[in-house]
Amino acid sequence: MRKRFLLLAVAACALATTISGCGGGTEELDVRLEEADQIFRSREYEEAGTLYEAIATDAEAAGATSQYVEACAMRARSFLIIGDDESGRPWLKKAAASADPSDSMGWSRYLGVRGRFEWKSEDNEAATATFREMFDFCRERAIYDRAVDAAHMIAITGDPEERFEWAERGIAMAEEGELIGWLGPLWNNLGWDYLDAGRYEEGLEALRQAREYHHMGENELSKLIADYSVAYAMKMTGDMDGAKVGMEGVFRWAKRLHDAGGDEALEWMGFSRWELGEIIIEQGDKTAGLMLMSKALKELEEAGIADWDEADWIEKQERIEELKD
Repeated sequence: MRKRFLLLAVAACALATTISGCGGGTEELDVRLEEADQIFRSREYEEAGTLYEAIATDAEAAGATSQYVEACAMRARSFLIIGDDESGRPWLKKAAASADPSDSMGWSRYLGVRGRFEWKSEDNEAATATFREMFDFCRERAIYDRAVDAAHMIAITGDPEERFEWAERGIAMAEEGELIGWLGPLWNNLGWDYLDAGRYEEGLEALRQAREYHHMGENELSKLIADYSVAYAMKMTGDMDGAKVGMEGVFRWAKRLHDAGGDEALEWMGFSRWELGEIIIEQGDKTAGLMLMSKALKELEEAGIADWDEADWIEKQERIEELKD
């Protein structure tokens, strides 16, 4: 199962007329970049990518180097996030050719995207070095949101012993910059790092902190996943009764969202039903637990788990066969 859900705040926005316009001064380009960023954060990656490309074209024509670098970098990232890194690399090269440390916004944006390409290329050492450079650069210039992003990424790409330190540094930086939207994801990843390390009580506490911040937002799916994470951690601490109540609530919530047309909720129906099966088996009813887990496996298959987490898909199939013996 994916341990890091990267629960970022989802921003809704309306397209402003400036997006479809051409050219303009640097202030207009900044407005268009922010609008494209909002669309990207709303996970409309292809639409955002098209907008970044248009901004890059207009910024280049206007001689607006900083905005050009940011737009090129984000055009690259919009390709990367949909799995088309080859289409993204030429855009990253364009950003690199014009990026300069004297331009705080362009350079920091470029570093953030370069590090992600290194990470996706499984060069965690290079990625971590890039994100360290980005963190120091942004911290010195009080660009809090990008410093937090860098710390957040180091907590993913760094060595296991570094991850706790960088997660905590990211949290401290987010608190200093009053970046409430970052605190849920940061606490979430710290909590899962604790669980991975077998430090279940600390993981539960961190995930409860994450849930508190996610529930301040408006995105229902993020709240649901935060509830799932807490219930999962409760199971890991041995609190089966509390975990069962939590997972039942997650399942009902996911089903409501799915019935209302929320396709992304299907996997959480599957994940929560799977964990309910494991809990019931732990409580002594293997037959009922196996039935739940078999249903969960079908839901996860329909949600596409074999495509986005093949290892977990295989592991779950093996677990079913083990329980049938």
